[in-house]
Amino acid sequence: MIQRRILPSAIALCALIFLLPAESLTAQQWKAPTSMKKLSNGLTVVVSEDHSAPTFGICVSYGIGFRLEPEGRTGFAHLFEHLMFEGTPNAPKGVLDRVIEGGGGTNNGDTRYDYTEYIETAPISALDPVLWIEADRMKTLDFSTKNLDNQRSVVEEEVRVNVINQPFGLFFAIDLPGKAYNTYPNAHNFYGDFNDLDAAKIEDVKAFYEKYYTPGNAVIAIVGDVNPDDIYSKVEKYFATIPPRPTPPKPKAEEPVQKTERRSSESDKLSKVPGLAIGYRMPPRHSSDALAGAVVGELLHNGQASRLYQALVKGKQVALSVDGGVNWPLGTPFEFAGPTLMTSFIVYPPNVSEDQVLGAYDAALKDLAENGPSQQDLDRIVTKMRSDIYGNLEIPINRASALSHAVLFDDSFDSVYQLPEELSKVTVAQVKAFAAKYLVSTNRTIINRVPAPAGEKEKGAGQ
Repeated sequence: MIQRRILPSAIALCALIFLLPAESLTAQQWKAPTSMKKLSNGLTVVVSEDHSAPTFGICVSYGIGFRLEPEGRTGFAHLFEHLMFEGTPNAPKGVLDRVIEGGGGTNNGDTRYDYTEYIETAPISALDPVLWIEADRMKTLDFSTKNLDNQRSVVEEEVRVNVINQPFGLFFAIDLPGKAYNTYPNAHNFYGDFNDLDAAKIEDVKAFYEKYYTPGNAVIAIVGDVNPDDIYSKVEKYFATIPPRPTPPKPKAEEPVQKTERRSSESDKLSKVPGLAIGYRMPPRHSSDALAGAVVGELLHNGQASRLYQALVKGKQVALSVDGGVNWPLGTPFEFAGPTLMTSFIVYPPNVSEDQVLGAYDAALKDLAENGPSQQDLDRIVTKMRSDIYGNLEIPINRASALSHAVLFDDSFDSVYQLPEELSKVTVAQVKAFAAKYLVSTNRTIINRVPAPAGEKEKGAGQ
């Protein structure tokens, strides 16, 4: 996971926002100087100035994520995130880390449903070496059997640690979409089927890279103590010689309308208590209902003050913990480019039944749909959401990430700066209408995961 630190300037801005009443926030829209340019090979470049410190943040996002990987290649998007750190003919494994960390910086990468991103932050003196290293691995990689075998083993061990040998095994993130959706892009195991990963050959890996890791399928965003004209010149210098390749078509990810509730049960060899995963299909990101959905997700799940925690854990005491939200746990409520769920993950005591938990859960949702939140409660959660967005954008590496994703999805960065103001316009009536329309049984999928019988537990787990 990416560790992102909030700087003092961000803390000050967040404190100011919390002191302001919600109705005054619409006048507080903040937009950093930002511009965009496209190179002749199709690479899009976004630059945003921030002269608060002599540092920069870079994000290179590629239009390949879990949802976009082809059939028979489950887990390839994530596998490739790892392979991108295995070096190139010009810069063998380890050079990237030495270049970035030797310049006082840090680097990371992560894969989500609709993108894979690579991020770096460092003092401004390291900008040229970092741009060179990113351009170098956009040109080609060290396609060796050794590197493939090494990272395939790393990914499979990650699956064992995070899924197979972990209580609940991320069933709320992997199994739930598989039950909630019908199409391969949305329903397949994003971590990767071991058979698909084991069957991968060097030829498959190289073909995947040449298809998806193209300049026209990428956006590079640079934020920091920079001059836009200087950045465009540097990016042209390092990236313009990379030849263009066709941009891959997006798979058809549309889903047929869900008409009935879907329910199933699973057995867990490692958990000592049961857990429920509940997923509601959400409207498209650009739908008029989408922002109300994001707010509803936070009202229901954001911390111990949330409606579900208060109702299920503190009130009726039918749950031990409640987590969730829109596009949770693999993204924000605003960064996705296809179908997504509002997920609730509820851990509950063994002496409580599934029906008891669902009864309390449904009562909380019914209350939201019929009575809505108070204006004070809505103001509280919207203010927190806006504060989190502004705090995130104050950090160059995080702003670069947000800008890169927005341009990758929409060919525009405007939504990044418009989002806080748009959130402030969400009303109590919209929240009630959203809950009544989308948080209904015919629009949801439920998995009840219960501890395995003692005999089955003794067999252990692992692969």
